[in-house]
Amino acid sequence: MDLRQFLMCLSLCTAFALSKPTEKKDRVHHEPQLSDKVHNDAQSFDYDHDAFLGAEEAKTFDQLTPEESKERLGMIVDKIDADKDGFVTEGELKTWIKHAQKKYIYDNVENQWQEFDMNQDGLISWDEYRNVTYGTYLDDPDPDDGFNYKQMMVRDERRFKMADKDGDLIATKEEFTAFLHPEEYDYMKDIVVQETMEDIDKNADGFIDLEEYIGDMYSHDGNADEPEWVKTEREQFVEFRDKNRDGKMDKEETKDWILPSDYDHAEAEARHLVYESDQNKDGKLTKEEIVDKYDLFVGSQATDFGEALVRHDEF
Repeated sequence: MDLRQFLMCLSLCTAFALSKPTEKKDRVHHEPQLSDKVHNDAQSFDYDHDAFLGAEEAKTFDQLTPEESKERLGMIVDKIDADKDGFVTEGELKTWIKHAQKKYIYDNVENQWQEFDMNQDGLISWDEYRNVTYGTYLDDPDPDDGFNYKQMMVRDERRFKMADKDGDLIATKEEFTAFLHPEEYDYMKDIVVQETMEDIDKNADGFIDLEEYIGDMYSHDGNADEPEWVKTEREQFVEFRDKNRDGKMDKEETKDWILPSDYDHAEAEARHLVYESDQNKDGKLTKEEIVDKYDLFVGSQATDFGEALVRHDEF
């Protein structure tokens, strides 16, 4: 499927979704839960395993012996210790947990990387991305399918430049990840807000008024009566979205809406893991301290939680 076919499909899917008046479009980016397990160490460490490894990777440890689990955990600790000082801090643990939880994002980037890195130099330039994505449009700037490719390309270039921290128009894998998934990076949040406002702000006055806000998630489609959830959203806009009560959302109000300051589950879990494993209470972990508490961090087929909890209580 080439770019035009993909965009046409995307447009039709969007139109189909908007034609259903009872379906609600959600633009809010929430941090996902670290695990669907209950976080109760008195019962099991399953939540911690999912949080530390990611749910899929955690399953692979359940098939290992304790010795194998400890060996693999030791190798993971070497990766977590980013500055190679021999200690794992809460900050390094938090970074690791966030990375483990976002594995699906990194897998998505890997799947696309080869397509765009045309010269196989381990980097993706703006020219490479533009040529792969918009090559057909560049050959035919007046297509018959009704899409404004020029506007889309300008928008992509703006986001690419924002993701490209050093301004050389060449993206590393991390910068390309920020380009494809800007909502996951603090320094990209302004571009997420800007693009969202451009999508919803139909009169281009730089604000989102109540009708634009409702119109983005609900189409009347000839129906006079609005569903209850739409009435609730109108109340939400007035009571919570429009904080200064001027009848519209500005950039900061829109940011508070789509990028809420959620409870940081990764930070809380990192703090918990350090607290439970830090034998000498110096606020950081050695590899030995982590491996000694391997049953908290990972699992194994021989783990007995009664025995594990005895060890847990000893610290």
